[in-house]
Amino acid sequence: MNSSKSTKTTQFRPLKFLIRVLQGALIGLGAVLPGISGGVLGVIFGVYKPIMELLSNPIANFKTHVPKLIPVFLGGIIGFLGIANLLAFFLEKYPDPSVCLFIGLITGMLPSLFREAREQGTSRGSYISLFACMIFIFLLLGGLNMASVTITPNFFWYLFCGFCLALSIIAPGMSFSTLLMPLGLYTPFVDGIGHLDFSVLIPGGIGGLVTIICLAKAVNALFDHFYSIAFHGIIGIVIAATVMIIPFSSFTASLSQCVINLVCIVCGIVIALLLDKFNSSVEKE
Repeated sequence: MNSSKSTKTTQFRPLKFLIRVLQGALIGLGAVLPGISGGVLGVIFGVYKPIMELLSNPIANFKTHVPKLIPVFLGGIIGFLGIANLLAFFLEKYPDPSVCLFIGLITGMLPSLFREAREQGTSRGSYISLFACMIFIFLLLGGLNMASVTITPNFFWYLFCGFCLALSIIAPGMSFSTLLMPLGLYTPFVDGIGHLDFSVLIPGGIGGLVTIICLAKAVNALFDHFYSIAFHGIIGIVIAATVMIIPFSSFTASLSQCVINLVCIVCGIVIALLLDKFNSSVEKE
């Protein structure tokens, strides 16, 4: 009987491996694609907790966690690098429709974000956190726009991009694109990744690694003890940053441009809702 059980487990292991690779690819895709959070997909697929346990205490959890997470990491790399070049192309050739598509994706993901945020209940502090973070981002990005601050990508700013990228992995709901797009850093960062530009990859990698080392335990503890407050705060950041990237001028440029933008927004919402439906159908281990 034990032998039969062992054979059955071995028989299904390749299928599990492929499923994990696919889930990892979707997480990697979500990490780079505006509007979709790799962290949220990790939560949905049931791999967020073991990833955070590994990042928080890599030495103690290496032997138990790494073998199970290898296909997820492999798929994540495939999904991340595979989409970067494509995104850079569309953002350069069709900036406003691409941004509107991303706005639709973000809008369509909001129901799933709120659902995840309410998983452990809500309190008055949850909504205070949401509005406080929203107002802070509005003031920060609005102040930069009013001051006509132009950011030129350099080593320091790519370090910041790496920080945002790592934060989007360890903080469910946070998409690094929502922070980088209003600052004009998203396109050059993604373009550099897609073309394997080491002047982008090295500082981005350093920023991401330092962020994970310094913040993984803190973020893990924050979500363990103040899950709803932390998650609602992230939703506030996402909403405010999304509003700030709406290309209002292109909606009034011409009727055809307005229609194209609206179609892209609707398509983004539909895609996000379909992805959420697919995610909900995936059984967590």
